[in-house]
Amino acid sequence: MKKLKLDELGRISVDEFKDADKLSVCIVLDNIRSLHNVGSAFRTADAFRIEKIYLTGITGTPPHREIQKTALGATESVEWHYISEAADAVKQLKADGYKIIIIEQTTESIALQSFIPAANEKYCLVFGNEVHGVSDEVIEHGDIAIEIPQIGTKHSLNVSVCLGIVTWEIFRKVILK
Repeated sequence: MKKLKLDELGRISVDEFKDADKLSVCIVLDNIRSLHNVGSAFRTADAFRIEKIYLTGITGTPPHREIQKTALGATESVEWHYISEAADAVKQLKADGYKIIIIEQTTESIALQSFIPAANEKYCLVFGNEVHGVSDEVIEHGDIAIEIPQIGTKHSLNVSVCLGIVTWEIFRKVILK
């Protein structure tokens, strides 16, 4: 076994990424305060060829040194938009035919492993603020709520870790099935 070198990874260019087929998923970041978490969201979106990211509320936007530090250039490949109100972004995406998936612990959440995405459906994954979670104004527009089962004392993951787990699971179930 040997570690692969960068030129052995089969990486595509930014232009090739922009032209490539995408996973029919977009991400809404609802008032994410950490620029490192924003950068991580871009890097994850690039890794799984997510359609686009919507940055809302207090969520920082590129170009910013702290976002770039974590994104490692993914802000150039992944399409993104800023919308001041997360609820407005979600309402528009719903009108555009996306099923709104709130990533939050709610009275009606289902476990991530129980969610079976349809290959022909468009999904919008909403991730909330590091302290307050997804805003109530956004939750009321959700079609479904998903949570990652946890057995520790916190029942809380960093938003970038949560985003990676959920995105991977949907990618795995739709693309790698």
